[in-house]
Amino acid sequence: MAKKKKQQLEITLVRSPIGYSKRQKATLKAMGLKKINQSVVQDDTEAIRGMINKVAHLVEVDEA
Repeated sequence: MAKKKKQQLEITLVRSPIGYSKRQKATLKAMGLKKINQSVVQDDTEAIRGMINKVAHLVEVDEA
């Protein structure tokens, strides 16, 4: 039986979190984003989707 490949998302920080709440900055840190134009690849889970929704104005998301 073939294994299902988990879908992944490429998340890129496109705007600075300066001036936004500590919670939003903590969300970016939890996703592994520190610098503008930095990208990380995360599994497409409900938790990651929730994080993306909270900081959608700061990030761009593409399917990896």
